Parts: sequence; structure tokens; C-alpha cells
Amino acid sequence: MSWTTSTAKPNLPSDDKRWRIVNGTMRRHGYSRDALIETLHTVQQTFGFLDKESLEFVAASLRVPLSHAYGVATFYHFFTMKPPGEHTCLVCLGTACYIKGASQLLSKAEKTLGIKAGETTEDANVCLLTARCLGSCSVAPVVVFDGEVVGNAPEEQLQKQLNTWLAMKSEQVERGAAQERQEAPSIV
Repeated sequence: MSWTTSTAKPNLPSDDKRWRIVNGTMRRHGYSRDALIETLHTVQQTFGFLDKESLEFVAASLRVPLSHAYGVATFYHFFTMKPPGEHTCLVCLGTACYIKGASQLLSKAEKTLGIKAGETTEDANVCLLTARCLGSCSVAPVVVFDGEVVGNAPEEQLQKQLNTWLAMKSEQVERGAAQERQEAPSIV
């Protein structure tokens, strides 16, 4: 008796050419189960986040249980299951940062933005994230603004950066509304 396993690869989820990039990563690794994290990184870089469709495709292509792919995606803080905001504020909640006031920074950010950690503002402008540890304990507390690490982060700097992002979005909205008014036909 011979046992055979299906080697048929699932079809790409859509005609979006970005799926070819993801498929290329898996092909480069011979569709090995060991390529799961790298493939999820590729999806994240290509689409900005992981959704159910992408997890199902990657899991089926690499022949791993969907629960395993989901477990990996939710374990590592790098991966996000929601579309990212235009700006990202990440507060480290590691032991050193927590002791030096990171929880107060997080509370201030939540209050300023009107969202909880792990959420994105309604206008998709700012995403507020937390991390277990960023490895910058000597300069705790640490906050990361759009990839820029700020050590010994004072509450005033956090407030200033968040207010800047919020003001930029307000200005964009106002400019867009003013432009629409200018472009609208006048009734005379």
C-alpha cells in the first residue's frame, strides 16, 4: 500500500500581484513548514497586516495547521491582524520600562488618542501598540514613534508627538474639504 500526499498548491487568493511576492518567498524555501515566520513577514511587509485570508493561504501552502499559523501570528508583536494606522506609537511594557513609568505613558496615549492599546484611531491615523520588551532597558521607558526609538521618554514628548500627528490629520481633512468646496460648481 502506498501513501500519497497531495502536493497541489492552493490557488492565489486573488489576482493581486502582491500574492506573487508571497508565493515567491514560499517557493524559494521549497514550501517548507520552516518558512512560516519568513512567509508571514513577507505578507506583513507586502500587505501591511495579516488577515484571515492570508493566514489560510500561507497555512495551506506550507501544509501547517491554521491554528499554528494563527498562533505564530499572534505570539510575535511584530505581526498585526489589523490594517496599520498611518502612524504607529509603540510603548514598551517590559519590566524596566514598566518600573520607570511606561504604564503611565500608555494611559496618557490611550487618553489622548481615545483608543486602547492594540487599536487604531477611527480615522486610521494612529495605531497604539505595546511590546513585551524591546531590549533597550538601559534607557527605559522606551517609546517607538514610526520606527524611531525614544529612550527615557518623557510624558511631554509623547503628548507632543501624538498631538502633532492628530493636528496633521486635522489639517489634511480641512485642506481636503476646502479643495472640494473650490472644485464644486457654483450656482449663480
